[in-house]
Amino acid sequence: MSKFFLTSLLYLLCSSLSFAQKIEPTYGQVSYGPHQDMTLNFWKVESKKPTPLLVHIHGGGWLGGKKNETANPNELKKGYSFASIDYRLAGVKLLPAAVHDAARAIQFLRTKAKEWNFDPNRIAVIGGSAGAASSLWLAYHDDMANPKSDDPVLRQSSRVCGAVAMGGQTTLDPFLLEKKIGLACIRHPMIWKTVGAESHEHLMKNWNQYKDLSLECSPLTHVTKHDPPVFLNYGKPAPIPVIKGDGIHHAGFGRLLKEKCQAVGIPCYLQVKDHEVPPINKDDFIKKIFSIDKK
Repeated sequence: MSKFFLTSLLYLLCSSLSFAQKIEPTYGQVSYGPHQDMTLNFWKVESKKPTPLLVHIHGGGWLGGKKNETANPNELKKGYSFASIDYRLAGVKLLPAAVHDAARAIQFLRTKAKEWNFDPNRIAVIGGSAGAASSLWLAYHDDMANPKSDDPVLRQSSRVCGAVAMGGQTTLDPFLLEKKIGLACIRHPMIWKTVGAESHEHLMKNWNQYKDLSLECSPLTHVTKHDPPVFLNYGKPAPIPVIKGDGIHHAGFGRLLKEKCQAVGIPCYLQVKDHEVPPINKDDFIKKIFSIDKK
């Protein structure tokens, strides 16, 4: 039996075991809004007391991607329940649909807090790329609760107690991004296509037409001294200006947000590979905002 065959067999066996360990949601394909894409999955952790809740928002540039359909059992041993949401992509509805859907998902989940045994005051969000941008937007945006709404979901708070963002975008401002990161960033369709522009050149040439929407959907716009802590993680950044390659996940996004947070005096933990090292890691950050193991 060849070494190649044994290696392949071992890989397949490990993959099968890993797949077998995946856990199906306690509640699957739950509708949280009127559109067919507004669904979520929820994994309930058995506990005598209400648990915290971590909500995952998938990436894909607000143009693609989908929610988690299974969960890693190790994630469900950390003392908090877990949810993952789908939302309307820009090909279905332009921004602010994606971030508004994320807010509604949080509001909907709060209506289920007692039934699903989690603490509505300890809800945090996590995501990568566009999911990170949505997570940060939720962390900083004013509460979207409308106590007078006929819709009981919209009467709930959209606020969260913290956010974890991996490779996230903190602003859609093409002029700021061209200066701080480079052309490779603003050429990405997430910056222009999601707001309805034809290209990054069209966006910048007609900035007055898109400015309000672009800035409204930028987490950086909404940062105040009253906002919760966030944890940011980025890979090793390319030298600035980034002309080719991955500019849309550049650490420059995180550095812009860190600067803003420092200016208003709120915690922003920034981790950049081979550069910034925060005083806390991601898992300990989640424990801290959830007050897990706190005496």
